Amino acid sequence: MGNRCARTPCCTKLWSCLCCCCCSNNKARARSQHGSKGNVYSITRIEKWEEKISEANNNGKILVVFFSASWCVPCKKIEPVFRELASRYPSMIFVTIDVEELAEFSDEWNVEATPTIVFLKDGRQMDKLVGAETSELQKKTAAAADLLLRKP
Repeated sequence: MGNRCARTPCCTKLWSCLCCCCCSNNKARARSQHGSKGNVYSITRIEKWEEKISEANNNGKILVVFFSASWCVPCKKIEPVFRELASRYPSMIFVTIDVEELAEFSDEWNVEATPTIVFLKDGRQMDKLVGAETSELQKKTAAAADLLLRKP
């Protein structure tokens, strides 16, 4: 699949410079901490993904999936907003996936740029945001929460 940054065609490594808002390829930066702080869970294995999607499906929750990369500056910009929304909306499950750690899985979900945030209900995509537009993330998350409230 040769995903490369449109601004920097010299990139040769998958996900090495794939960021929809910038072309920072600064590998020297420390990896961001995607632990399970608050209500955000780091998915590093498929088994953990299956556990979270089952939890969401079995409890009628929406799963909000943040596909990011450690070197992606816009991912770092939107991550605090993502974490704040996770605290604000406990009726949803928020997870992070590093596209380099689970590259095949990211391909299955058609993640072509970072950051990408996908909203899933009953295992199906109900919405998607590509890019670090914090206001759009807030709107889409609020709309998903409203959907849960209107559920009979």
